[in-house]
Amino acid sequence: MLKTPSPITPLPPGHAEGVSNDEFRAAMSRLAAGVVLVTAQEPPLDPDDPDAPGVEDVGMTATAFMSVSLDPPLVLVSLREGSRMDDLLAEQPLWAVSVLTESQRHIAGRFAMKGRISDRLLFEDIPYVRGEATGAPLAGGALATLECRTEQRVAAGDHTLVVGRVLTARVPSAEGGPLLYFRGRYRQLD
Repeated sequence: MLKTPSPITPLPPGHAEGVSNDEFRAAMSRLAAGVVLVTAQEPPLDPDDPDAPGVEDVGMTATAFMSVSLDPPLVLVSLREGSRMDDLLAEQPLWAVSVLTESQRHIAGRFAMKGRISDRLLFEDIPYVRGEATGAPLAGGALATLECRTEQRVAAGDHTLVVGRVLTARVPSAEGGPLLYFRGRYRQLD
């Protein structure tokens, strides 16, 4: 006799029984991750007003970045829901990523600060070029740079997963190793 499968009961939101924020954070800190700078341009608030400020560069450090597909070329970045970058990329489909080198720890730290100063000041003394496809800043000396257009946004808990189609991919610097994040600190390969 064939049994009808019972429906799957969805799990309640939040943590599984016995998993605390601290335990989850500690476990995930054991996963080494590359460090990238995600950038985009915030369009003028009022493009018809000649006195309105022009575009503003916005940046953030991310470690949750990965390749998704080769054909078509897709990448994914995880953004904290409601963060400035999450809000911006909900409106602005063009963005860029600079894969940071071990010598660019200061850039990672600068763009990861909480309660930080304006993005304009953060970019002030960092060498960068503008991406051809996005206009977004690409960090000078980065191991690799990618320019992307958002293909999909997926809500995932307290984050948004942004899938981007890669429009340009460059390897401007073969010097140095990658900047890594492991156990709550920036590291380099030994």
